[in-house]
Amino acid sequence: MKAMIFAAGLGTRLRPITDTKPKALVAVGGMTLLEIAIKRLKSIGCQDIIINIHHFGQQIVDYIQQNDYFGIKIQFSDESEKLLDTGGGLKKAAWFFDDAPFFVYNADILSDIDLKAMYDNHLKNNPLATLAVKTRKSSRQLLFDDQESLCGWENVVSGEKKIARAVSPLHPLAFSGIHVIHPAIFEFFPDEAVFSIIDLYLEIAKTKEIRGFRHEQSFLHDVGKLDSLEKAAEYVQQLFPKQQ
Repeated sequence: MKAMIFAAGLGTRLRPITDTKPKALVAVGGMTLLEIAIKRLKSIGCQDIIINIHHFGQQIVDYIQQNDYFGIKIQFSDESEKLLDTGGGLKKAAWFFDDAPFFVYNADILSDIDLKAMYDNHLKNNPLATLAVKTRKSSRQLLFDDQESLCGWENVVSGEKKIARAVSPLHPLAFSGIHVIHPAIFEFFPDEAVFSIIDLYLEIAKTKEIRGFRHEQSFLHDVGKLDSLEKAAEYVQQLFPKQQ
């Protein structure tokens, strides 16, 4: 199984820590965010991972090498010249994937979501992409129908909505930063180099299926701000109790 870890972000909300290192190498509970993501993916059979890099990207390369690639195959997609956003980042790494569904995993989230169950759910339903979602407060919500198919997006602060399919009722769920994607999705990618994967999902959802995978019983913690780090350490202890 293959996977991509998004680790190219600037981490501006974690300054001053990220003034000298990439967000993916911020340590919580004795482990870096990148190590946590790698070990979570490795635990369900991912043996081949690509990581996109930009902000202090060489530090990430050095870190992976110093840790002997964590016993798996790890390659890098270099975005040092220009950040490509989530969709553009995945497009640049398209060469890496074969014909099997793969994970895309944000480096800055912590969750005990059952990744194997999510992957099996994707194989069972066979959409172009399956998105981990749950009910939680967020300014941006994805909108799903009763069958868990993506139908739209809403910014609850500004009131902006993007509707792919006008059905009722629609259920707002927050995206958890974990995807399982079928490689056939690359046929739908636009020509431009920089674009949002969420915007692409909304465009695809007009004619094809993008599904949600609800994980209401598992935790989701976004390590995006300085005041989130202390709580993050507690979640790491839950994820890796034997290593703490």
